Amino acid sequence: MIRFSPALAREDSLTRLGIDSTDPRTLPFCDGDATAGTETELQVAVLGDRDSVDLPRYIENSRYLTNLRKRVGTGDSSARWLRSLESYLDGNRDGVWENSWVRFPLHTLSLTAREALERDLQRDRNDPTRGRRSDCDRFLVDGQGGEDLRIPVSDLLRVALVDAVSGPDPLARRVRPVAERLLPHLLNDNTSPETSSFRVVCLRTETGRGAALARETSKRFLFTHLLLHYANEQFGLRERGQTARIFFSPHPPTRQKLLNEAISDSFYRHLFISPCLAWDAGESKHQYMRLCHRVLSRSHLNAIGKLREAGIITNNLVVLPTVSNISLANNGTHINLGSRKIAEHLQDPGSGFGPSHEKRWGDLAIKICEHFLPLSVGMYSAAPYRLPFRDFHPEKALGFLAHELDYTHLRMLWRRWKKKTRNRVLGRPLTPFGPPLLDQGLSRLLRLEGDLVPDFRLVDYPVAWMSTDESPALDGNLGNTERLQKDLDSLGICDARISLYLPFKLRQLASAGFSGFEGRHYSLFPSLLADLAPATDLQTLVQALAYKLLAAGDVTHEHIPDQPEVESERRQIFFGAAIGIPTFYVRQSSGNRFLLDLVSRTPGVRRSRRYRGFWRIDLRAFRLALVDYLESAAPDLVECLDVKGTLSDLRQRLEQPRDAAASGRLTGKILDQLGYRTPFQVPAETFNHGAETVYRETLRREHLHEAIGVLQQELEELETLGGAAQHLAQCRAGIVDESLAPAELRRLICNFLLAMDDASDRHQPTLREAS
Repeated sequence: MIRFSPALAREDSLTRLGIDSTDPRTLPFCDGDATAGTETELQVAVLGDRDSVDLPRYIENSRYLTNLRKRVGTGDSSARWLRSLESYLDGNRDGVWENSWVRFPLHTLSLTAREALERDLQRDRNDPTRGRRSDCDRFLVDGQGGEDLRIPVSDLLRVALVDAVSGPDPLARRVRPVAERLLPHLLNDNTSPETSSFRVVCLRTETGRGAALARETSKRFLFTHLLLHYANEQFGLRERGQTARIFFSPHPPTRQKLLNEAISDSFYRHLFISPCLAWDAGESKHQYMRLCHRVLSRSHLNAIGKLREAGIITNNLVVLPTVSNISLANNGTHINLGSRKIAEHLQDPGSGFGPSHEKRWGDLAIKICEHFLPLSVGMYSAAPYRLPFRDFHPEKALGFLAHELDYTHLRMLWRRWKKKTRNRVLGRPLTPFGPPLLDQGLSRLLRLEGDLVPDFRLVDYPVAWMSTDESPALDGNLGNTERLQKDLDSLGICDARISLYLPFKLRQLASAGFSGFEGRHYSLFPSLLADLAPATDLQTLVQALAYKLLAAGDVTHEHIPDQPEVESERRQIFFGAAIGIPTFYVRQSSGNRFLLDLVSRTPGVRRSRRYRGFWRIDLRAFRLALVDYLESAAPDLVECLDVKGTLSDLRQRLEQPRDAAASGRLTGKILDQLGYRTPFQVPAETFNHGAETVYRETLRREHLHEAIGVLQQELEELETLGGAAQHLAQCRAGIVDESLAPAELRRLICNFLLAMDDASDRHQPTLREAS
């Protein structure tokens, strides 16, 4: 075990917080201090035939397709593009159009809903004198019997909420103010709808800690389903051949990837980037999101040069990624945990604890917490994905990793990933050559089966931009992230105007309204109660442990230096866990003394025979050693937060991943759907398509049943809502099967809002919003 030097003990700023490392009750994020909220990114699809659903209709009638057909006819464009696009339109046997907009007669909206829509169509929602947006013709289009409204499903949710509580009904009038308060939590600036917690949750033992946050998130998912069900019926979507559906899914749909490869990047943005109708300056926000898409697409292309510099691409035979990157269509859940103690001291001018202290200790806490991220990946959330042999080009498979790891760790990861796959011939790994027909033939002839990645979302999405030598992201100095963004802009990696991507992010009081951290590394939870709840408890424990170590002076910025190679060294474990690589390497002379201490506690560590001067560590053993560390370094915190059961459950997930971990359980659901025993018995395309079906149908129903149970239990405890629980129980089957009439749905929505209002009355008003 490594003994840290006590030279740099805690500074006075931590003393001013009243922290005593020997008393867990004084630590931030301990029981009663932590506030919590989640942000959920949801997938949507519209079910129907090609002639009814908006997306195929819009493409078919677009000038883009008309011009493409003309250019092909004159020989000025390749017919391959036209064939690919027509194949997308003609080949949808399931009638599922992911991320399609919807269209329906404008007159089906109530007067109140039309007034709310008109405000969203303004150039500035707070200044109607500036007039409508310049792109209103995208949303108000000619229909068969008058004017049609054409909007994304994310905006349909808002319209449905306003419509459901409009009218003279006394119950609707009573809940209308509650609905207005919830509207800002149904914002979206990406491809898929996003929701944030309707109210802050205080993590206390008596309320179940993480279970309380899971219940809030679960009910919120049910509420979005009810709103969409209402829209399908009230606005006549279903009778016009459009059935909108909302669910959790971590991946960009496979068919959307095919479409992306068949059209220009500009037309892709036009089809799928959110118009940001609900934002105060929606047009400006929309242009910002278009910028994000362009920047990430450029960044993915620029990664090829880095792969060559790293020696991973050794010749000019590369498969260029499309100039339109689809990673913004990934979906995850962010868990935000705030500290009331830190926020109160920041708000007190006489506390002596200010933004510079919040930043210094927050950055160091992040560096500590990042070492424990491998415990979450695949265990609580996952995104299983079959990568076929033909896609196993480094320039495609490695995604953004060239911008996230240094060359040493990137080469190590790629070598071990190739070794892990089922792309081996006579014991040697083989990568595709490039020509599709050749690679497909080799795959069939040599039975090259590709790979199963436990959490491909974390590979296919820019999770953590690596710092530069001159601009560390986490050195504790104010303005460091802005300086890094400028450096990354100059390197062609991202744009200085875009928020810095990190897997674990500091949320500062001045900008976020609370002081704490945002866990951005969660993909798909198989169950919110069984997986999001313990994930929240673990994140709470790790954050509290970080401040315990800081308060005791056991870990300082000097123990985890702010150098790109040190940052890459700890993050390679996280990315390796997402890929499913069983081992990783740590330099014996690493400057990261905290990591070396964790490695010294791991059984089975040996000197690497391949890489001189490196330790070779088994990932599973390291993960179990992390659990041991949590138990031995902070038994008082484990007891205070009452998370002994959480750690026991985590051990079971680590020891029995197939049956207990999120990745194994999701993979099992997919195989059950397809009728196979192992993922390599089924072609990659079939597996991935089966996964989307499971998320859209099977898992959606399971999440709904779970949420109905949560809401019903809470309604039974509310004496003021007599009969509401019984009505919900009677409607359970109709909710899940989407067979309720608008009147029943309106009553369910109003009862939900009444329950929210009652919960707000009983909630402590001093808590700040945490999501």
